[in-house]
Amino acid sequence: MQSRRPAEPGMTVDQVQTPAIIVDLDALEDNITFLASRVAQNPGASATPHAKAHKCVEIAQRQIAAGASRVCCQNVAEVEAMVAGGIRSVLLSNEIVAEEKARRLARSAREAKIGVCVDHPLQADILSLAAQEQSVTLNVLVEIDVGHGRCGIAPGPDAVKLAQYVTGKPGLHFAGLQAYDGAAQHLRKPDQRTAAITRAASLVRETIDLLKAAELACETVAGAGTGSYENELASGVYTELQCGSYALMDADYGRNETDRPFKNSLFVLTTVISNPLPARAVCDAGLKSLTAESGLPVVRGARGVTYVKATDEHGTLELSPDATITIGDKLRLIPGHCDPTVNLHDWLVAYRGDKVEAVWPVIRGW
Repeated sequence: MQSRRPAEPGMTVDQVQTPAIIVDLDALEDNITFLASRVAQNPGASATPHAKAHKCVEIAQRQIAAGASRVCCQNVAEVEAMVAGGIRSVLLSNEIVAEEKARRLARSAREAKIGVCVDHPLQADILSLAAQEQSVTLNVLVEIDVGHGRCGIAPGPDAVKLAQYVTGKPGLHFAGLQAYDGAAQHLRKPDQRTAAITRAASLVRETIDLLKAAELACETVAGAGTGSYENELASGVYTELQCGSYALMDADYGRNETDRPFKNSLFVLTTVISNPLPARAVCDAGLKSLTAESGLPVVRGARGVTYVKATDEHGTLELSPDATITIGDKLRLIPGHCDPTVNLHDWLVAYRGDKVEAVWPVIRGW
């Protein structure tokens, strides 16, 4: 059950009940358009934005309308919501081992083209059974670890062996490789990101060559992210770019050095509820409204105000002598990490200028 909506279309942003997450539609649309146009300059590559960042069907629909070939999701509930919202090609860029989740994924494949990742034969076994039960075909990417140190089988012979195993399973189609280097996304210097993706691309090429030698076609090489997508484009081996945070952005990505930063479109709207000392105020957005694992939020557009501490329901603000805020003021916070911050809310309030245009549900569940 979702919570009460914090706003309704036609309200001003100042009327939004806080704490709430708000999305600047002009900035959002600019981000979506820019990535789409950048990728379109590279034949053979497509944008496949990651919906885990925004968890919102309406944003995914805009990304598809701008030219994305499909969207990525990180859990089955996201896949189901995207398919229900009319998205006809979705990749679950993750592994699953629960039989019921596999059945749910296979049921979605009755209405849309569904892809999924594996890095172990057991996952392929479970997916194959589910696909056969539903009389569907699931497109499978073998995930290889190219530097992230999370999921992914070793590149090279081990990956080829798993691809051969997938090829022999009824209801599964080996579609290529998932090769995401998440660790590269927040390397601050451009040359650091270039070095990381150069290494990743080399591992991908090695694996593709071995797949060819085994007479296995590698239709897709998926990966990339908001921090490194230019490098994956330049490599010439990636066919799908899974940028996610680019649509919303956050304070941590803002620390990357880049020629063309995306715009911040996501903010946590908060109200100043206390001003006990000239140098200290308190707002109503704490750890239940934003996350701090990638740093505290940055206050946007309020001179002399710094967010210095987050507790459950409060954010402590340090005020310099030239700060002019007072109790009742609304502030916009740029979250440290957009993905988990969105996940804490039930609704996204979309606004343009000073007016709320829409209120979109955030996908819940797993």
